[in-house]
Amino acid sequence: MNKETEQKKAGSVTGIYQEFEHWNVNMGDKTIHAKRMPGFFRTIKNYTQLFYLLFFFVPYLRWNGKQAILFDIEHRQFHFFNLTILPQDIWMLSLLLLLLAMALFAVTSVASRVWCGFFCFQTAWTDWFTWLEEKIEGAPHARRKLDAAPWSLDKIRKKTIKHFIWMVISLLTGISFSVWFVDAFDYWNKLVHFQLPLVGWVVLIMFFLGTYILAGFMREQTCFWLCPYARIQGVMTDSQTILPAYDSRRGEPRGKLHREAAEGSMVSGDCIDCYQCVQVCPTGVDIRDGQQLGCITCGLCLDACDSIMDKVGKPRGLIRYASLDELEGKPVKKMYQHPRTLVYIGIILLAFGGIVYGLTHLGSMTLKVIPERQPLFVRMSDGSIQNKYEFKVLNKTDKDLFVTVTAEGGVKDQMIIGAEKPLLTHHGRGTSFTIFVRAPGENIKREVTPIEFRVQSVEDPVIAAEYNTRFNGPKP
Repeated sequence: MNKETEQKKAGSVTGIYQEFEHWNVNMGDKTIHAKRMPGFFRTIKNYTQLFYLLFFFVPYLRWNGKQAILFDIEHRQFHFFNLTILPQDIWMLSLLLLLLAMALFAVTSVASRVWCGFFCFQTAWTDWFTWLEEKIEGAPHARRKLDAAPWSLDKIRKKTIKHFIWMVISLLTGISFSVWFVDAFDYWNKLVHFQLPLVGWVVLIMFFLGTYILAGFMREQTCFWLCPYARIQGVMTDSQTILPAYDSRRGEPRGKLHREAAEGSMVSGDCIDCYQCVQVCPTGVDIRDGQQLGCITCGLCLDACDSIMDKVGKPRGLIRYASLDELEGKPVKKMYQHPRTLVYIGIILLAFGGIVYGLTHLGSMTLKVIPERQPLFVRMSDGSIQNKYEFKVLNKTDKDLFVTVTAEGGVKDQMIIGAEKPLLTHHGRGTSFTIFVRAPGENIKREVTPIEFRVQSVEDPVIAAEYNTRFNGPKP
C-alpha cells in the first residue's frame, strides 16, 4: 500500500473524531441518537423484526367463518384454526411456557442476550420509532442539533409529525393486542362506534401509553431499569458464552489515526479510537470497557468496527462474537460440552414431546365416569343389580351436540337407564348427567366386572369418547 493510499484512508476516518471526543454511558439525562449503519447484523436485525408484522395482521385471518386464532378469555377457550383448547387442557400451556423459558435460558447460556438484540418487542418498537425519527429529523448530529435549538416553526413541524406517527403506531399496537382476545371485526365495529366495554378501553389506553412512552421516550432506559431479564441474564452466562467482545490484546494501545500514519507514526494497536462502535450502540455502551448491563448483544458494534477496519486496511474481528475464554487464549468448549446447556435442551425436548402428545390426543370430546361409592350397588326387587354413574362430558367443539351412550363389556343382558334418548352436551364446557346400569343377578359372576362406556355424537359420529370403569356386584 503506497503513501497516497494510506493518506486517503486516514483522511476518510479523520472526520469521525469531530463529534465525539468522549462518550459516557447515558443514565437517562439525555437522549441517545444512535447511528444506523449497514452491515451483516443490521440486516439480520431488520429481518427478525419483520416477524412482528404477524402481530398486526394474523388476528384478521378467518377460518370457517370465524377468527382463525383467538384467545377467548371471556369464554375460557383458545381457538387455533380447527383446534379448540379449553381450561382442562391448561397443562399444555404450562408445558409451552416451560419450553419457552428453557429455550430462552439455553440460548442465553450459549449466546448471551440475542433475544434482547434481535427479537425483543421493546427493541423492535424502539428501532422502528428511531428509524422514523431519523427519516423526519435527520441523522444523529441533526437530531441533537434540533433538540438543542430554540423552538421554531420548522422544529414544531418535525416534532409534531414524528409524535403523530408514533401515536398512530402506538394506537395500532394497542388495537392489535386487543384483537387477539376478541373477534377483530367485532372489535373494530365497537371501537369506531365508541361502544367498547370498560376493560377494552383500559387495555387500549394502557398499551397506547406503554408503547408511546417506552419506545418513544424511555428506550434503552427500559432495558436498564424495568426489564428483569437484563438483571438475571448475568447468572445464566459464563466465560464460555459467546457475545460481542472487544479483543483488547489486538486493539490496545488505542489511538487516533492521523495523516502522518504513513510516515510511521501509527499506534501499535488496531483500535483507532473512532467511537463508531459507541455511536451505533442503541444503549450507548462502550463495548471496549468490557461486558456491561446495557449490552443487548445486537452486534451493531461489530458492523461498525468491521467497516472501519476495512477503511484502514486492518483485518476484521477486532470486535467480534467470542467467549471470554477465547479472547484470553483458553480452550473453548463445544456447545454439547456444557452440562447446563444439555439440561436445558433435555427439558425442552420433554416439554415439546408433552405438547405434541397433548395436541395429538386432544380430541373433540372427553368423557369421565364416576361410579357411585355409597352404596356400590343396589339390589332391586326383581333380584337384578343396579350401579349408578355420574357422567361428565366435555364438548370441545363450537356447537351443542346430542350424544348416545353405549357400553361394552360388563354383564350379560345389562341395560342402560337414563340414556334412552340422545343427551344434549353444551359446546365449550362440560355437561353432567346420571346413568344407571342394571343387570340380572344370576348373570353376575364376579364382584368387580370391567365395563367401557362410549359417548358418540349423533350429528358427527367421528366425535366420540370412551372411558373404562367397573360394574360392582355382590360376591358370587
